[in-house]
Amino acid sequence: MALWYDEVHGDTIRFGLKINRVLYTQQSEFQKVEVVETQAHGRALLLDGLWMCAQGDEKTYHEMLVHPALTTARATDHVLIIGGGDGGSAREVLSHPDVKKVTMVEIDGLVVEACKAHLPSIGGDAWEDARLSVLIEDGAAFVRSQQDNSFDVVLIDGADPVGPAAALFGEDFLAQCARILKPGGVFAAQAGSPTLQREEHLGLVRALREQFPVAMPYYGVVSIYPGAAWSWAYGAHEVKPHELIEPRAERVEAHTDIYNREVHRGAFAVPNYLKRLLK
Repeated sequence: MALWYDEVHGDTIRFGLKINRVLYTQQSEFQKVEVVETQAHGRALLLDGLWMCAQGDEKTYHEMLVHPALTTARATDHVLIIGGGDGGSAREVLSHPDVKKVTMVEIDGLVVEACKAHLPSIGGDAWEDARLSVLIEDGAAFVRSQQDNSFDVVLIDGADPVGPAAALFGEDFLAQCARILKPGGVFAAQAGSPTLQREEHLGLVRALREQFPVAMPYYGVVSIYPGAAWSWAYGAHEVKPHELIEPRAERVEAHTDIYNREVHRGAFAVPNYLKRLLK
């Protein structure tokens, strides 16, 4: 019998998908890891009862996290992904032939194991790509240990700012990310719901402005996330988000479902109510 699986926010809002069955459930050292089969979007990953990604919807998130950074950074030789245990961000990064090395740092090895076994289409060929190195360790500690100007792109593919992902939203962590990013590099992170997580969203953008001369939010739709309206944040020392490297962007458009140059430019339009709050 099909059941509804709800993500609950407080005592007034919940978001749910109807599921056919639970494929995997395990409590790791850090969180409850689940894979379920939904009727609307196929198999999906949840962490501590929160929707992370689903087969039929994941590109709306992964493409928008990855490609605005990868199509504007001056170089893409070495890319760092903090989090991203489902493999979707690594898959999109590795679709760029200029990328020479990707380092993924995921705190919870159980997430990687569960996604490889039950959500193999999301990581795709990334797991077998020789350019990918996966480290199971604390991402914030890893960033602190790296030398200045080590990475061309830094991507934060973390969960909401609670539990093991909470450290990825702090000012100290953002300062360390700015330190290890090369002058022509780009930082990008998921930045939560601009409606239901408004204060967290605004706080991240404001904190990013303290670390990067160029710091801007951008927006899209991810239907399995609370409220569907979603956001990311872009930071850079020198480059700007509208300065696309056209051959790179054109090449990536050949395989994307969501991302293209028009979507890229439009995503950086900020609604008026958020503009006022960010002044």
